[in-house]
Amino acid sequence: MKPATPTDAAESSKILKGKWRRRGVGILDFILRVVAFAAILAATIAMGTTDETLPLFTQFFQFEAKYSDLPALTFFVIANGIAGSYLLLSVLVSIFNILRGHAAITKVVLILFDTVMVALVTAGASAAAAIVYLAHEGNSSANWFAICQQFGSFCQQTSGALVGSFIGALVLILLVVLSAFTLYRRNPPLNSKI
Repeated sequence: MKPATPTDAAESSKILKGKWRRRGVGILDFILRVVAFAAILAATIAMGTTDETLPLFTQFFQFEAKYSDLPALTFFVIANGIAGSYLLLSVLVSIFNILRGHAAITKVVLILFDTVMVALVTAGASAAAAIVYLAHEGNSSANWFAICQQFGSFCQQTSGALVGSFIGALVLILLVVLSAFTLYRRNPPLNSKI
């Protein structure tokens, strides 16, 4: 058996540092996924439970505002529900990546699905934002009246759901960037000196 040389010690120290760095990035990925899941779940629940009824003159004549009355808000709930389900499953994959740092194929799959979820959540939130804007401001050219003076709770809850969804979309964008950077650092181009 030959004695360890200083270069062997330096190489093993470099390998250990790389292992801890990968594990740290994996833990950051896990935390971001949990944050995105919490934001999107809160947005889905907030929008899915919006319901406000206003009695007009008697109990027989009432106006009601629900998310299911507007297709854009229904799309918002469905899109965020799909993204939330995906994020719940991806948390499990993220744990696998922490435990086994060399799973490049799962990271590639995650970055692809994360990108799709960014598009889905952004589309749902943008469609809902247009409707919530009309609820707040109305449009006199089209004879659409602002309903937030009467349905204050409905508008407040839908606006809060939009904020949660856009936060979730932002965290998903951060996850895509983090995954892309991690894959790049792991496999730099041949002509790169990084």
